[in-house]
Amino acid sequence: MKKGILFILFFSGFSSVAQEDLLKKADALLLKSKVYSVMDKLQLPPSGDKHDYMSQGPYWWPDTTKKDGKPYIRKDGVRNPEIDLISDSEEMDFMTDDVVLLTKAYEQTKQEKYAAFAARLIETWFISPETKQTPHLNFGQGIPGINTGRGIGIIETRLLYKITDASIRLKGSKAWTRDKDIALKAWFRDYLKWLVESPIGLDEADEHNNHGTYYDVQVVNYAIFLGQNDLARKQLDMTKKRIESQIKPDGSQPFEIARTKSLGYCVMNLEGFFLLANLADQIHVDLWHYQSPSGASLAKAYAYLKPYLNHEKVWPYPQIIPFHDQEASYIIQQGNKLLN
Repeated sequence: MKKGILFILFFSGFSSVAQEDLLKKADALLLKSKVYSVMDKLQLPPSGDKHDYMSQGPYWWPDTTKKDGKPYIRKDGVRNPEIDLISDSEEMDFMTDDVVLLTKAYEQTKQEKYAAFAARLIETWFISPETKQTPHLNFGQGIPGINTGRGIGIIETRLLYKITDASIRLKGSKAWTRDKDIALKAWFRDYLKWLVESPIGLDEADEHNNHGTYYDVQVVNYAIFLGQNDLARKQLDMTKKRIESQIKPDGSQPFEIARTKSLGYCVMNLEGFFLLANLADQIHVDLWHYQSPSGASLAKAYAYLKPYLNHEKVWPYPQIIPFHDQEASYIIQQGNKLLN
Protein backbone atom coordinates (compact mmCIF):
# COMPACT_ATOMS: atom_id res chain seq x y z
CA MET A 1 0.00 0.00 0.00
CA LYS A 2 1.21 3.50 -0.76
CA LYS A 3 2.11 5.65 2.21
CA GLY A 4 -1.06 7.06 3.70
CA ILE A 5 -1.43 10.61 4.95
CA LEU A 6 -3.17 11.22 8.20
CA PHE A 7 -5.36 13.94 6.77
CA ILE A 8 -7.14 11.50 4.46
CA LEU A 9 -9.36 10.40 7.34
CA PHE A 10 -9.95 13.83 8.79
CA PHE A 11 -11.59 15.29 5.73
CA SER A 12 -12.61 12.17 3.84
CA GLY A 13 -16.24 13.20 4.23
CA PHE A 14 -15.59 16.20 1.97
CA SER A 15 -14.20 14.26 -0.99
CA SER A 16 -17.47 14.40 -2.94
CA VAL A 17 -18.80 17.67 -1.59
CA ALA A 18 -18.71 20.61 -3.97
CA GLN A 19 -16.71 23.61 -2.78
CA GLU A 20 -19.82 25.77 -3.00
CA ASP A 21 -21.68 23.48 -0.60
CA LEU A 22 -18.71 23.35 1.76
CA LEU A 23 -18.44 27.12 1.88
CA LYS A 24 -22.18 27.46 2.39
CA LYS A 25 -21.88 25.26 5.48
CA ALA A 26 -18.82 27.17 6.69
CA ASP A 27 -20.60 30.49 6.23
CA ALA A 28 -23.55 29.17 8.21
CA LEU A 29 -21.17 28.39 11.09
CA LEU A 30 -19.81 31.93 10.94
CA LEU A 31 -23.32 33.34 11.02
CA LYS A 32 -24.33 31.13 13.92
CA SER A 33 -21.08 31.99 15.71
CA LYS A 34 -21.55 29.20 18.26
CA VAL A 35 -18.56 28.23 20.39
CA TYR A 36 -18.37 25.33 22.84
CA SER A 37 -16.92 24.87 26.29
CA VAL A 38 -16.97 22.47 29.22
CA MET A 39 -18.29 25.44 31.17
CA ASP A 40 -21.64 25.11 29.33
CA LYS A 41 -22.78 22.05 31.28
CA LEU A 42 -25.30 22.49 34.05
CA GLN A 43 -23.82 19.81 36.29
CA LEU A 44 -20.86 20.24 38.65
CA PRO A 45 -18.24 17.48 38.41
CA PRO A 46 -17.27 15.59 41.58
CA SER A 47 -14.19 17.82 41.84
CA GLY A 48 -16.38 20.91 42.11
CA ASP A 49 -14.63 22.42 39.08
CA LYS A 50 -16.63 22.92 35.87
CA HIS A 51 -13.42 23.01 33.87
CA ASP A 52 -13.22 19.24 34.38
CA TYR A 53 -14.75 17.18 31.60
CA MET A 54 -17.65 14.99 32.70
CA SER A 55 -19.83 12.32 31.09
CA GLN A 56 -21.94 9.28 31.97
CA GLY A 57 -21.58 5.70 30.72
CA PRO A 58 -23.95 5.40 27.73
CA TYR A 59 -25.05 1.78 28.23
CA TRP A 60 -25.91 2.02 31.94
CA TRP A 61 -29.51 2.32 33.12
CA PRO A 62 -31.33 2.75 36.45
CA ASP A 63 -32.09 -0.51 38.21
CA THR A 64 -35.89 -0.47 38.37
CA THR A 65 -35.81 -2.79 41.38
CA LYS A 66 -34.10 -0.07 43.44
CA LYS A 67 -35.83 3.03 44.77
CA ASP A 68 -33.09 5.38 43.57
CA GLY A 69 -32.12 3.19 40.61
CA LYS A 70 -28.59 2.73 41.92
CA PRO A 71 -26.29 1.15 41.24
CA TYR A 72 -27.05 1.36 37.53
CA ILE A 73 -27.06 -1.82 35.42
CA ARG A 74 -25.57 -2.39 31.96
CA LYS A 75 -27.50 -2.93 28.72
CA ASP A 76 -24.85 -3.30 26.04
CA GLY A 77 -25.48 -1.22 22.94
CA VAL A 78 -28.63 0.47 24.32
CA ARG A 79 -27.95 4.15 24.94
CA ASN A 80 -29.53 5.76 27.98
CA PRO A 81 -30.86 9.23 26.96
CA GLU A 82 -29.76 10.54 30.36
CA ILE A 83 -26.24 10.88 28.93
CA ASP A 84 -27.39 13.82 26.81
CA LEU A 85 -28.15 15.84 29.93
CA ILE A 86 -24.38 16.33 30.38
CA SER A 87 -23.24 18.42 27.41
CA ASP A 88 -19.44 17.95 27.41
CA SER A 89 -19.25 14.93 25.08
CA GLU A 90 -21.65 16.26 22.48
CA GLU A 91 -20.13 19.74 22.53
CA MET A 92 -16.62 18.35 22.12
CA ASP A 93 -17.81 16.49 19.03
CA PHE A 94 -19.58 19.58 17.65
CA MET A 95 -16.47 21.69 18.25
CA THR A 96 -14.27 19.14 16.47
CA ASP A 97 -16.61 18.84 13.48
CA ASP A 98 -16.79 22.62 13.12
CA VAL A 99 -13.01 23.03 13.31
CA VAL A 100 -12.56 20.40 10.61
CA LEU A 101 -15.08 22.05 8.29
CA LEU A 102 -13.71 25.56 8.80
CA THR A 103 -10.14 24.41 8.31
CA LYS A 104 -11.12 22.79 5.04
CA ALA A 105 -12.87 25.99 3.96
CA TYR A 106 -9.75 27.98 4.82
CA GLU A 107 -7.53 25.61 2.86
CA GLN A 108 -9.73 25.88 -0.20
CA THR A 109 -10.17 29.66 -0.15
CA LYS A 110 -7.35 31.08 2.01
CA GLN A 111 -9.96 33.38 3.49
CA GLU A 112 -8.95 34.38 6.99
CA LYS A 113 -12.52 34.49 8.29
CA TYR A 114 -12.67 30.68 8.30
CA ALA A 115 -9.30 30.27 10.00
CA ALA A 116 -10.19 32.92 12.56
CA PHE A 117 -13.33 31.13 13.70
CA ALA A 118 -11.60 27.73 13.71
CA ALA A 119 -8.89 29.26 15.90
CA ARG A 120 -11.53 30.76 18.18
CA LEU A 121 -13.18 27.36 18.64
CA ILE A 122 -9.86 25.73 19.51
CA GLU A 123 -8.89 28.56 21.83
CA THR A 124 -12.20 28.40 23.69
CA TRP A 125 -11.99 24.66 24.37
CA PHE A 126 -8.27 24.25 25.01
CA ILE A 127 -6.57 27.57 25.75
CA SER A 128 -8.68 30.35 27.30
CA PRO A 129 -8.37 30.28 31.12
CA GLU A 130 -12.06 31.12 31.48
CA THR A 131 -13.41 28.34 29.29
CA LYS A 132 -10.79 25.63 28.69
CA GLN A 133 -11.06 21.97 29.65
CA THR A 134 -8.64 20.72 32.27
CA PRO A 135 -6.34 18.24 30.45
CA HIS A 136 -7.61 15.04 32.04
CA LEU A 137 -10.63 12.74 31.88
CA ASN A 138 -11.00 11.71 35.49
CA PHE A 139 -14.78 11.93 35.24
CA GLY A 140 -15.43 10.34 31.86
CA GLN A 141 -18.28 7.82 31.57
CA GLY A 142 -19.03 7.60 35.26
CA ILE A 143 -21.71 5.14 36.40
CA PRO A 144 -24.24 6.37 38.99
CA GLY A 145 -23.91 4.38 42.17
CA ILE A 146 -20.65 2.72 41.07
CA ASN A 147 -17.97 5.30 40.20
CA THR A 148 -17.37 8.88 39.09
CA GLY A 149 -15.21 8.04 36.07
CA ARG A 150 -13.54 5.17 34.20
CA GLY A 151 -10.70 4.52 31.80
CA ILE A 152 -13.33 3.60 29.24
CA GLY A 153 -14.33 7.27 29.15
CA ILE A 154 -11.10 8.06 27.28
CA ILE A 155 -12.78 6.77 24.11
CA GLU A 156 -14.64 10.10 24.06
CA THR A 157 -11.48 12.03 23.15
CA ARG A 158 -10.56 9.66 20.30
CA LEU A 159 -11.33 12.34 17.66
CA LEU A 160 -8.98 14.98 19.06
CA TYR A 161 -6.36 13.92 16.52
CA LYS A 162 -8.42 16.08 14.17
CA ILE A 163 -7.63 19.11 16.33
CA THR A 164 -3.87 18.52 16.32
CA ASP A 165 -3.98 18.16 12.53
CA ALA A 166 -6.17 21.22 12.03
CA SER A 167 -3.77 23.33 14.08
CA ILE A 168 -0.96 22.33 11.72
CA ARG A 169 -3.03 23.24 8.68
CA LEU A 170 -4.01 26.58 10.17
CA LYS A 171 -0.40 27.68 10.59
CA GLY A 172 -0.48 29.53 7.29
CA SER A 173 -3.18 31.84 8.60
CA LYS A 174 -2.83 35.03 10.61
CA ALA A 175 -5.35 33.68 13.11
CA TRP A 176 -3.26 30.73 14.27
CA THR A 177 -0.50 32.57 16.09
CA ARG A 178 2.68 31.14 17.55
CA ASP A 179 1.36 31.78 21.07
CA LYS A 180 -1.80 29.80 20.35
CA ASP A 181 0.21 26.97 18.88
CA ILE A 182 2.46 26.84 21.95
CA ALA A 183 -0.57 26.92 24.28
CA LEU A 184 -2.34 24.11 22.41
CA LYS A 185 0.80 21.98 22.50
CA ALA A 186 1.05 22.59 26.24
CA TRP A 187 -2.51 21.29 26.68
CA PHE A 188 -1.81 18.15 24.69
CA ARG A 189 1.51 17.65 26.48
CA ASP A 190 -0.33 17.65 29.82
CA TYR A 191 -3.08 15.40 28.49
CA LEU A 192 -0.57 12.95 27.05
CA LYS A 193 1.25 12.82 30.38
CA TRP A 194 -2.06 12.08 32.10
CA LEU A 195 -2.88 9.36 29.56
CA VAL A 196 0.36 7.47 30.09
CA GLU A 197 0.78 7.99 33.84
CA SER A 198 -2.61 8.23 35.56
CA PRO A 199 -4.41 5.15 36.93
CA ILE A 200 -7.39 5.87 34.68
CA GLY A 201 -5.17 6.26 31.63
CA LEU A 202 -3.32 3.04 32.40
CA ASP A 203 -6.65 1.28 32.87
CA GLU A 204 -7.68 2.23 29.34
CA ALA A 205 -4.28 1.19 28.00
CA ASP A 206 -5.03 -2.32 29.26
CA GLU A 207 -8.30 -2.65 27.33
CA HIS A 208 -8.30 -5.41 24.72
CA ASN A 209 -10.80 -4.10 22.21
CA ASN A 210 -11.49 -0.83 20.36
CA HIS A 211 -10.81 1.08 23.58
CA GLY A 212 -7.20 -0.09 23.58
CA THR A 213 -6.88 0.64 19.87
CA TYR A 214 -8.08 4.22 20.22
CA TYR A 215 -5.94 4.71 23.29
CA ASP A 216 -2.99 3.96 21.02
CA VAL A 217 -4.36 6.36 18.38
CA GLN A 218 -4.35 9.14 20.93
CA VAL A 219 -0.94 8.45 22.46
CA VAL A 220 0.74 8.03 19.07
CA ASN A 221 -0.90 11.08 17.54
CA TYR A 222 -0.22 13.39 20.45
CA ALA A 223 3.36 12.14 20.77
CA ILE A 224 4.08 12.80 17.08
CA PHE A 225 2.38 16.21 17.34
CA LEU A 226 4.72 17.08 20.22
CA GLY A 227 7.84 15.67 18.59
CA GLN A 228 8.04 12.73 21.00
CA ASN A 229 8.66 10.14 18.30
CA ASP A 230 10.35 7.65 20.61
CA LEU A 231 7.18 7.49 22.71
CA ALA A 232 5.11 7.07 19.54
CA ARG A 233 7.29 4.15 18.38
CA LYS A 234 7.09 2.55 21.81
CA GLN A 235 3.29 2.75 21.72
CA LEU A 236 3.22 1.30 18.21
CA ASP A 237 4.98 -1.76 19.61
CA MET A 238 1.91 -2.13 21.83
CA THR A 239 -0.28 -1.73 18.74
CA LYS A 240 1.45 -4.75 17.19
CA LYS A 241 0.53 -6.73 20.29
CA ARG A 242 -3.06 -5.58 19.91
CA ILE A 243 -3.12 -6.86 16.34
CA GLU A 244 -2.06 -10.24 17.73
CA SER A 245 -4.65 -10.23 20.54
CA GLN A 246 -7.61 -8.59 18.78
CA ILE A 247 -7.44 -10.07 15.28
CA LYS A 248 -7.55 -13.78 14.55
CA PRO A 249 -5.52 -15.34 11.72
CA ASP A 250 -8.74 -15.53 9.68
CA GLY A 251 -9.20 -11.75 10.11
CA SER A 252 -12.12 -11.88 12.55
CA GLN A 253 -12.25 -9.59 15.60
CA PRO A 254 -13.72 -11.68 18.43
CA PHE A 255 -13.90 -8.92 21.04
CA GLU A 256 -15.96 -6.75 18.69
CA ILE A 257 -18.06 -9.63 17.37
CA ALA A 258 -19.12 -10.32 20.97
CA ARG A 259 -20.88 -6.94 21.14
CA THR A 260 -24.54 -6.26 20.35
CA LYS A 261 -23.51 -3.85 17.58
CA SER A 262 -20.82 -6.15 16.29
CA LEU A 263 -20.45 -4.98 12.69
CA GLY A 264 -20.28 -1.36 13.76
CA TYR A 265 -17.63 -2.13 16.34
CA CYS A 266 -15.57 -4.27 13.93
CA VAL A 267 -15.54 -1.38 11.46
CA MET A 268 -14.77 1.17 14.16
CA ASN A 269 -11.90 -0.89 15.55
CA LEU A 270 -10.34 -1.52 12.14
CA GLU A 271 -10.66 2.17 11.34
CA GLY A 272 -8.59 2.84 14.45
CA PHE A 273 -5.94 0.37 13.29
CA PHE A 274 -5.87 1.96 9.83
CA LEU A 275 -5.48 5.38 11.41
CA LEU A 276 -2.58 4.03 13.45
CA ALA A 277 -1.00 2.68 10.27
CA ASN A 278 -1.23 6.14 8.71
CA LEU A 279 0.31 7.68 11.81
CA ALA A 280 3.05 5.05 11.84
CA ASP A 281 3.96 6.00 8.26
CA GLN A 282 4.97 9.43 9.53
CA ILE A 283 7.75 7.94 11.67
CA HIS A 284 8.72 5.18 9.23
CA VAL A 285 7.00 2.27 10.94
CA ASP A 286 5.05 -0.07 8.65
CA LEU A 287 1.87 -1.45 10.21
CA TRP A 288 0.14 -2.00 6.88
CA HIS A 289 2.20 -5.09 6.13
CA TYR A 290 2.88 -6.22 9.68
CA GLN A 291 1.90 -9.82 10.45
CA SER A 292 1.70 -11.02 14.03
CA PRO A 293 3.26 -14.30 15.22
CA SER A 294 -0.10 -16.05 14.84
CA GLY A 295 -0.59 -14.66 11.32
CA ALA A 296 -2.99 -11.79 12.07
CA SER A 297 -2.77 -8.63 9.98
CA LEU A 298 -4.73 -5.55 8.98
CA ALA A 299 -5.10 -6.89 5.46
CA LYS A 300 -6.73 -10.07 6.77
CA ALA A 301 -9.04 -8.07 9.03
CA TYR A 302 -10.24 -6.05 6.06
CA ALA A 303 -10.55 -9.10 3.80
CA TYR A 304 -12.76 -10.70 6.47
CA LEU A 305 -15.13 -7.72 6.54
CA LYS A 306 -15.11 -6.87 2.83
CA PRO A 307 -17.80 -9.30 1.58
CA TYR A 308 -20.18 -8.09 4.29
CA LEU A 309 -19.51 -4.44 3.55
CA ASN A 310 -20.03 -5.11 -0.17
CA HIS A 311 -23.30 -6.93 0.60
CA GLU A 312 -21.97 -10.16 -0.88
CA LYS A 313 -22.74 -11.87 2.42
CA VAL A 314 -25.16 -11.18 5.28
CA TRP A 315 -23.52 -10.33 8.58
CA PRO A 316 -24.20 -13.33 10.87
CA TYR A 317 -23.66 -11.66 14.26
CA PRO A 318 -25.77 -9.29 16.41
CA GLN A 319 -26.24 -5.74 15.10
CA ILE A 320 -29.14 -4.29 17.07
CA ILE A 321 -29.20 -0.98 15.21
CA PRO A 322 -28.96 -0.41 11.44
CA PHE A 323 -25.45 -0.22 10.01
CA HIS A 324 -25.08 2.43 7.32
CA ASP A 325 -22.69 1.93 4.40
CA GLN A 326 -21.20 5.40 4.92
CA GLU A 327 -19.77 4.25 8.25
CA ALA A 328 -17.37 1.97 6.37
CA SER A 329 -16.31 4.40 3.64
CA TYR A 330 -12.88 5.08 5.12
CA ILE A 331 -11.88 1.46 5.72
CA ILE A 332 -13.15 0.47 2.27
CA GLN A 333 -11.06 3.22 0.70
CA GLN A 334 -7.95 2.31 2.66
CA GLY A 335 -8.57 -1.44 2.65
CA ASN A 336 -8.96 -1.71 -1.11
CA LYS A 337 -5.59 0.01 -1.55
CA LEU A 338 -4.09 -2.39 0.94
CA LEU A 339 -5.34 -5.49 -0.88
CA ASN A 340 -4.32 -4.22 -4.35
